[in-house]
Amino acid sequence: MVETTKKQNVNEIKGTLTYEDKVVQKIVGLALESVDGLLAVDGGFFSNLTGKLVNTDNVTAGVDVEVGKKQVAVDLRIITEYKKSVPEIYKSMKEIIRKEVAGMTDLEVVEVNVSVIDIKTKAQQEEDEVSLQDKVTDAAQTTSKFTSNQVDKVRGKVEDVKSDGPRVK
Repeated sequence: MVETTKKQNVNEIKGTLTYEDKVVQKIVGLALESVDGLLAVDGGFFSNLTGKLVNTDNVTAGVDVEVGKKQVAVDLRIITEYKKSVPEIYKSMKEIIRKEVAGMTDLEVVEVNVSVIDIKTKAQQEEDEVSLQDKVTDAAQTTSKFTSNQVDKVRGKVEDVKSDGPRVK
């Protein structure tokens, strides 16, 4: 009896896995919610004060990334809390960004550049957020009233034309 050994050719599936910048921006933006002393990233997409996203449609505001095949660089503009150690906030940010990006994408974060653009108390940040939300709400209500008035004007003109009959003789 002769034993034969067959070599199996394992067909390797070829392809690439890439990430759009906005995906890595979202990972970074969402990860930063838990950093103590970080009040906001330029664009104001979150607040540790309220514990929720302020503008869930745009968690990438203020987060710039450069995504390569194996590495990522991140640039942020932030507002920190008064009386908190900015170097400690920076250290926490780098660690959470590294951990979250690597955990979800296997990409290595090689650079995190942070520019502190303002320092505020929690009260000042809350006040700014409330006033911004009030402005957005007021703008929405004004737009709604204007649109409603315009629709009423058009409706009135259409009814006038219907009641007068055709204007062409």
